[in-house]
Amino acid sequence: MGLDIAIDLGTSRTRIYLENKGKVIDEPSVITVDVENDRIVAVGEDAYPMLGRTSSRYQAVYPLSGGVISDLGLVEAMISAFLRKVITSRIGMPRAVACVPGEITDVEKRAVVNAISCAGIRRVCLIEEPVAAAIGAGLDIKNPHGSFVVDIGGGTTDLAVMSLNGIAVSRSLKQAGNVMDEEIIKYVKRRYNMLIGKRTAEDAKIHIGCVLPGLLKGSFRIKGRNVITGMPMWVDLSPDEMVEPLKETAGVIVRQVQDVLEETPPELIGDIHSDGIFLTGGASQIAGIDTLIRLATDLQVTIAEEPADCVVKGCGKSLKYIDLVKRNQTTINPISDRY
Repeated sequence: MGLDIAIDLGTSRTRIYLENKGKVIDEPSVITVDVENDRIVAVGEDAYPMLGRTSSRYQAVYPLSGGVISDLGLVEAMISAFLRKVITSRIGMPRAVACVPGEITDVEKRAVVNAISCAGIRRVCLIEEPVAAAIGAGLDIKNPHGSFVVDIGGGTTDLAVMSLNGIAVSRSLKQAGNVMDEEIIKYVKRRYNMLIGKRTAEDAKIHIGCVLPGLLKGSFRIKGRNVITGMPMWVDLSPDEMVEPLKETAGVIVRQVQDVLEETPPELIGDIHSDGIFLTGGASQIAGIDTLIRLATDLQVTIAEEPADCVVKGCGKSLKYIDLVKRNQTTINPISDRY
């Protein structure tokens, strides 16, 4: 009998969880291709250092954008490469639970299922990212009790009020970690006439990312090219400087949190008032985002333990529901296989 596996196919990172083993893969969602013959050169951690550093013959890319697949063939190759690292036996094809953003189309969901199936998975079930994040954060969403989760990832920010293993009110935004990286690149170019790459912007965000002044100290050195002279240059960025490029994206997320609360039924609002709002996803660790949401809503805001891993952990905990996914099944099930 094959293994059951959980896959968090993220825009920035892909994580794989094996039943009874826990998280076994946590690598960048990057793949490098030889454009002359379409041969796969490197995947994940091996491909990430090549971003922005390849010759004309090779191309290092993220094959997902905004939480959805932009190049199906490359995603299939990437998933297959990751699975070969963790599945050594060819006896029995595994089943999988994969997460998808909360508001994508059936066509986009079918693309995820096809990409994973082509990697040798015999059955693919899907779970929405905020539901997986809530389960991974340790929230009990099986009961008729409202829980509000804001999952700030790389490609999307998913907001959802949940009850009875499902979503009552939700939003899915393209404003997330990758947009913050782009805003940092624009800011550095505008302020210092320096062009930097996405990797450098992401490193700056991780080390000194901040949406409120005065929360962090220190500096982070970035290196790039002067757009006027064409010569190399460097700049030391302070955390307070990072507020300007990040505040707009953070503001959009905060306004969407308020909109979701306004649409939430009164009984569920009462539960949220008692429990507060839970933040998951890697970008939720940027300093000050929790404070901004707390000031805007007057609610307690809690960042989950290991927030970047909440989605894949939730997928892993949902593996037990695969056998219950049947038509006319009365069990309240957070996953679906109708795609």
